[in-house]
Amino acid sequence: MTARELLVEAAVTAWRPRDRSGAIRPHPAWADLDADGRREVYEATVRARALEAALDPDDLSSTARAALARVRAE
Repeated sequence: MTARELLVEAAVTAWRPRDRSGAIRPHPAWADLDADGRREVYEATVRARALEAALDPDDLSSTARAALARVRAE
């Protein structure tokens, strides 16, 4: 796997770092990608979240589940 493929793979995951206040920050791999790489991440993310939602009984992706959990906790 190339370095670029590894960066794209990392950036597609639902995990995002948080700062001290809890705000979500961009994935670190994002900063190391050029415009084409970022476009590739976007397209792969759309496909991945659609697959996640298709497998979920409530049609939710991991990102949607995480967002709902945070909203419900507040």
